[in-house]
Amino acid sequence: MRLTMKRNARGLATRHPIVPWLFLLPAIAVFVTFKFVPMLRGLEMSFYQVHFGSDWQWVGLENFERAFADTDLHAAVVQTALYVAVSVIASAAIAFFLALALEGPARHLRIIRTAMFLPAVTSAAVVAQIWQILLAPTPEGIGNTILGWFGVAPAGFFSDPDLALGSLIAMQIWKTVPYDMMIFIAGLTGVNRELYDAAAVDGARWHHRLWYVTLPAIRHTFVIVGVLGFIRGVRVFTEVYSSTGGGPGGATEVVMTYVYKAGFVQFDYGYASAVSCLLFLFTAVTTVTYLAVRQRSKRHER
Repeated sequence: MRLTMKRNARGLATRHPIVPWLFLLPAIAVFVTFKFVPMLRGLEMSFYQVHFGSDWQWVGLENFERAFADTDLHAAVVQTALYVAVSVIASAAIAFFLALALEGPARHLRIIRTAMFLPAVTSAAVVAQIWQILLAPTPEGIGNTILGWFGVAPAGFFSDPDLALGSLIAMQIWKTVPYDMMIFIAGLTGVNRELYDAAAVDGARWHHRLWYVTLPAIRHTFVIVGVLGFIRGVRVFTEVYSSTGGGPGGATEVVMTYVYKAGFVQFDYGYASAVSCLLFLFTAVTTVTYLAVRQRSKRHER
């Protein structure tokens, strides 16, 4: 009887609403300390002139005004936009057709999907090193070896201003296609198979089934892939910095590498914080707008 009472008391204690929060408390404390506190500190610094080893000087909105007038930052924004647009569209298109080809329960398809997913879980710094080897500006590099087959002289894919950004975009596509492919496969598995059967009975060919059945059924999947790719592209840093450092001559400078150099090369922490705040605000507004539009479209569908 006493043992039963102890077990009941222990069960009541573990079912108390506060118990899960007690287990989460250490993780929440770490998250707040290393995520939100630095964010608030950065927001505060954006209103000051802060240099390494000097006192903070209040400048109000001067750092933000400087950002809007900074032509170098404007160039980085344009290159970031180009990077995002090309990499997201190309990655989504390639991933979608790969998902169509590899979707299914067959064992060999599972093995192929697993092998193809490896780039997505590989460290960005490692990916950058792999591509530097593949596109080495020597005849031994695989990229230049292929060019040599067609009688083309070796090219500096990461050292040529005309090729560097395109090479980074290709690297980003190679890394993100497997991730996007798995999202599309998840979306394709949710398509009602009876729709395909009905289309086949009506004599619809494969491209008609693709256009009138598959694409409408997974349109929300395309939006998810696009938004995730947009956020990923806007925040890109490691791949660019590890490969080119923003060079040559600023040809691959993106917003995050520009912020890094402003903060940790020029030690202009206030200005770097202001640009970071603007980037965060832009990303947040874009995400909230997407969620609002998606919610409205769902209401119309009902």
